[in-house]
Amino acid sequence: MRTLFRNPIFYILTGVLFIFVARTLLAVRFPVPRLNDIFTALTLAGSLIVLFARFGQVKASDWLIGIGAGLLVGVTMNYATLFNPYDFFGIVRSNFAQALVRGFGTTLAMLCGLIIAQQVGPVQVSLAQAKQKKSLVSFILGIAIGAPFAILNVFALQFTQGQSITWQNPLAALSDALQPAIVEEVTYRFAFLGLIWLAIRHSMPQSANWVAGLLALFVHNFMHFDDLWLQAPLTALGMGLVMALVWGLPPTILALRRDLESAIAFHWVQDMARFLTGF
Repeated sequence: MRTLFRNPIFYILTGVLFIFVARTLLAVRFPVPRLNDIFTALTLAGSLIVLFARFGQVKASDWLIGIGAGLLVGVTMNYATLFNPYDFFGIVRSNFAQALVRGFGTTLAMLCGLIIAQQVGPVQVSLAQAKQKKSLVSFILGIAIGAPFAILNVFALQFTQGQSITWQNPLAALSDALQPAIVEEVTYRFAFLGLIWLAIRHSMPQSANWVAGLLALFVHNFMHFDDLWLQAPLTALGMGLVMALVWGLPPTILALRRDLESAIAFHWVQDMARFLTGF
């Protein structure tokens, strides 16, 4: 028992569970932030601490990748037509405001992940290692692996929403799908996962990669069900587990076994197909 209380994973799991339960209970009576807003804010706060603590380790290429990813997210968000994110903390509403917040957050989370990756972190970025060919192959591999899951997702959305396919502008679908793909993968499967790994790597040296990966996977999937946790918590639990297994596990494996680029590409093709077909 004493060993358990000394392990950082105990406090991380307790904190995550507390956030889910407390937010759900408070939401019954009060307007509270969405789970995504809470975990994103915590991840960015942790990213800021890592950046300040290890600022000298950031290489010029890291700055280029971090700022480049942030600019790509910011510019495409400003002109997004099919992707409509929830208001961040209920106050960031317009496309321009979302572009600023999401772009800055992506840059910060990317820099944090790159700093952790230098410490033999669990998720690597091939582009940051000057492996341009591997990075390109990873994008192609992620799309190829993700395509069957994307088709399955469209059929699942048709069934669950009782809605037929309504074809949308393909260029808008291609561009807007970059938003969830880059922002969510960089925030959760790079920075958040990396921060957990950083906290538990010494206490769980053999399993830290996969424990951090699975925890990031479950948090990322379960946070999508804010309203359902209130209305039908068992349904939210079941749907979260299914999503984690079918659509969360593949990009987690890609990120841990190959690189971040392959996970982003897998995620991108899911949302590209969803936006293209009107969901």
